[in-house]
Amino acid sequence: MRKRIPGRGARLIENKRRIARIALAVLVVVLPVYAIHIVRGLPSLQQLEVYEPELATKIYSLDGKLIKELFYKKRALASLDEVPDYLWQAVVATEDHRFFKHWGFVPARFAKAILIDLVTLSPSQGGSTITQQLARQLYLGLRKTIDRKIREIITAIQIERTYTKREILEMYLNHMYLGHGNYGVRSASQFYFGKDVSELSLEECALLAALFQRPERLSPLKYPEAAKRRRDLVLRRMWKVGYITRQQYEKAVAAPLGVVASREDEALGIAPYFTEYVRLQLQAKYGESIYREGYSVYTTLDTRVQKAADEAVASHLRNLQKKINRQWIRSGKWREFVTEEDLRGRSYRAALADTAWLDSVLTAKAPVQVAVVVLDPSTGYILAMIGGRDFRESKFNRAVQALRQPGSAFKPIAYTAAVDNGYMPTFELLNQPVVLFMPDGSRWAPQNYDGSQGGPTTLREGLARSLNLVAARLVQEVVPPRRVVDYAHKLGISTPLPAVDAIALGATEVIPLELTAAFAALDNHGVYCEPMAILRVLDRFGNVLEENVPKRKEVLSAETSYIMTDLLRSVLDHGTGVTARTVWGFTRPAAGKTGTTNEFTDAWFIGYTPQLVAGVWVGFDQPKLTLGPGSSGAVVALPIWANLMKEAHEALELPVVDFEMPEGVVRIPICAETKKQATPYCPQVISEVFRRDLAPTETCDKHAPVSRRRAPQRKPRIL
Repeated sequence: MRKRIPGRGARLIENKRRIARIALAVLVVVLPVYAIHIVRGLPSLQQLEVYEPELATKIYSLDGKLIKELFYKKRALASLDEVPDYLWQAVVATEDHRFFKHWGFVPARFAKAILIDLVTLSPSQGGSTITQQLARQLYLGLRKTIDRKIREIITAIQIERTYTKREILEMYLNHMYLGHGNYGVRSASQFYFGKDVSELSLEECALLAALFQRPERLSPLKYPEAAKRRRDLVLRRMWKVGYITRQQYEKAVAAPLGVVASREDEALGIAPYFTEYVRLQLQAKYGESIYREGYSVYTTLDTRVQKAADEAVASHLRNLQKKINRQWIRSGKWREFVTEEDLRGRSYRAALADTAWLDSVLTAKAPVQVAVVVLDPSTGYILAMIGGRDFRESKFNRAVQALRQPGSAFKPIAYTAAVDNGYMPTFELLNQPVVLFMPDGSRWAPQNYDGSQGGPTTLREGLARSLNLVAARLVQEVVPPRRVVDYAHKLGISTPLPAVDAIALGATEVIPLELTAAFAALDNHGVYCEPMAILRVLDRFGNVLEENVPKRKEVLSAETSYIMTDLLRSVLDHGTGVTARTVWGFTRPAAGKTGTTNEFTDAWFIGYTPQLVAGVWVGFDQPKLTLGPGSSGAVVALPIWANLMKEAHEALELPVVDFEMPEGVVRIPICAETKKQATPYCPQVISEVFRRDLAPTETCDKHAPVSRRRAPQRKPRIL
């Protein structure tokens, strides 16, 4: 039987069926694989249920002020209840006016966007709902691909099933980028308008809503005209959708943008050296999470005290720099700083004639630096800190990182060792030349600052006048250098201190914060409090991660501390620091000590009242530079100290109180000549403090009544 051969049409049909079967087989294989690929790129259910965006860590002062934020993304959360209705209405009207009606995805809107993209051959039309935009920002990234679009739609639907419309809207308002490093409406409101988001007006809400589309290209700070056009468009959408009336629309479009100019120093925050000191401590403990986890850090700094310190430094340092510049110009030293590049063709004569230019060059080349620390002596709280003249120029924190010679500001530690070992203020040493051994083994014959010499001199006078010869004899004859080193370490000095005679004159190096804390122990009845900056750290949910309390340690007796405080009062009342009273008008009960190093390279003043202790250092970063003849601690550092202490006490409304004398100390009248208990016949009587068990018990026998005086001994006759 003859086999029938299929015709051409039948073969064509068969081929089509074969291709269809192959295509179906391919689809059966490929589609599941592609589906698996898509699903693997979707966020997990757990990810959808937990919304924890990156938040800025906020650092607060002791008086409740926000002083610094740490972040990669500057964001602070705001609940929908805190947000004005106008703001979410503006966003909905502009970005997705059917938001409350769809289930995360609008097919018609998506198809329309695809059609426009195909016609224009440009993927410019997003067609995404608010939920889709949120899904993209939260989980999928911004790269435009078909895969991402499919996942975006699926994720948006999942989000709609997981959250309410209000919750989705709240996440959207908090999560989106709004320009200049700000994420979310709360941070953006603070940045653009300088106020909280809850205080925004209709037109301000419309401007924020305008930024959701293209935050950088529509920045009201960079492109105000474009920003206004977009804001007015948002307002028009609000009117058309029915959120506002025509009258409201017309009034709002006539209003200015109302943005505040951003300031460069706002980024630095308050007390930049202090906040950087805190940031380093936080980063050492919590790592990079401090920029993402939204911690709340409560610190010891008081902005009122910091303000007093900032103002005292600013006014004094400016004048001091001018004074030093004039010295360099008069002496010709200015040529060592100014290079040919600086001159730019100017002759030296022309440079000298342009005083403003020369002054700015010298200030930039050799700026006078400063370090200030203010502590609460009873807790060790760092209330204020300045680590240099300008944080933008130099981030080196001289308050905690610099090692500088303290000069005479170290003498109170040597005197403390003497008093604590039973040598009372009336103890006398010769004010005569002496030779000291330096840390490098060389010999040094110091002189007093005023070049004076004298006879027996009491500890009180020696400290009040800052006599180098008396201090040097103190370590040579009374308390050996090793013992002084031990006391310095007890008082919190951690830097290496060679046990040599020159230690009495402050020839070693210390850190300003540590030396100030040592004085604070004298103020705090002999109890040393370790300086502290961080009180507690909370996570974003308010859980306590860290809580610190003052670390106190009794290092001296209350009697020794009080006697030293009384000695240091003499420095202010009639010693080297008397200008605090006579010139700068600081009249509260206070104690302190000046410090000046050789060639006037370092100038110090550290002093305290019963409530506050402050330390000031002034000098150059280059040790070879000098502040100039006569620039002692009393002239250079004390004015800053006196002014900041006056302002700080007034700002904190601290009452005037005196130092509390312990029961183990007595104050008695003594004869200035014999140092024994005074009689009515003594020509000069002084009031002096003693440890009760070491107070003089004998009455002056030189100025007693004639009957009680000892008869002069006659010389024996020589036969």
